[in-house]
Amino acid sequence: MEKVNLEWAQIGFQYRKTDFRYIAYYRDGAWDSGRLDDGNMITIHEGSQALHYGQACFEGLKAQTAKDGRVLLFRPDQNAKRLNNSARALLMAEVPEQMFLQGCHDVVKANLRWVPPYGSGASLYIRPYLIGHGENIGLKPAEQYIFSIFVCPVGPYFKDGFAPIHLTTTDYDRAAPKGTGAAKVGGNYAASFLPHELAVKAGFTDCIYLDPKTHTYIDEVGTSNFFGITKDNVFVTPKSPSILPSITKYSLMHIAREHFGMAVEERPVSIEQLDEFTEAGACGTAAVITPIGSITHNGHLHKFYNDGTSAGPVTTKLYETLTSIQRGEIDAPAGWLMDVAV
Repeated sequence: MEKVNLEWAQIGFQYRKTDFRYIAYYRDGAWDSGRLDDGNMITIHEGSQALHYGQACFEGLKAQTAKDGRVLLFRPDQNAKRLNNSARALLMAEVPEQMFLQGCHDVVKANLRWVPPYGSGASLYIRPYLIGHGENIGLKPAEQYIFSIFVCPVGPYFKDGFAPIHLTTTDYDRAAPKGTGAAKVGGNYAASFLPHELAVKAGFTDCIYLDPKTHTYIDEVGTSNFFGITKDNVFVTPKSPSILPSITKYSLMHIAREHFGMAVEERPVSIEQLDEFTEAGACGTAAVITPIGSITHNGHLHKFYNDGTSAGPVTTKLYETLTSIQRGEIDAPAGWLMDVAV
């Protein structure tokens, strides 16, 4: 299939309308069969719970072109499970896992000409979302829901790609200790706009959120999970009830342990003990892995590998291995890749 005429290496991370989306409706206690259409607008009642009470959640995953021409989705079953974890947190109708997987498959297949070619450095971003809607004014869960999936080709989330970013801690909290931090709900991200803007104005790439209870442990890096590599070559990542469980992070934990024989620890990470790490990174679907060059906390600047100027060797090999698995260049663990028939 002839590809869309784009400069794939220059497209950036932004919305582009593609040919088709997938959309399904929940009414009278059941989902319809779902369908593909060519729209990119939805109509909902002005009283909808998504608008007033934030009853909305979403996911993000990617499709990549393999060297042999196959189109591969990375661990979509984990996104399906996480979407339903978010739905349960907001008392929303859950999306059947098979509907989620079939919808992702079908919308990618319908937009094959938008899947960036192998070696371009770009991918097809897949955005499933679930919202509560319907005629309403009271504070209660919706009785109707829309589940939809749209796709668009994207480049790196950070404009400099696989290059170190520089972060500062923030006094703002991303989520409450027993709130919705572990769910991928819209309100968590709206609350991050202001601290992100303040960090950028201060000359940083983004901010780091500390645990909301004590402000002494690392929770998340903006929209990504944090990891560090210790001087003893241990992969360490924070453990907290207010952290979104990153599919990328758990994939990296597996790779570190099974491919490189590293010890892996998921535990509280003190912001005052950054000197235990020689390397650090942010990881997530959009960012994949982004090396962290430095973190500033309470006016103190801590630099990581090579004085914060380049990615460290462990971070680099983790990135190369993960992206090689996603592109089908090396064998993936069982169940990690979904093949879209082309």
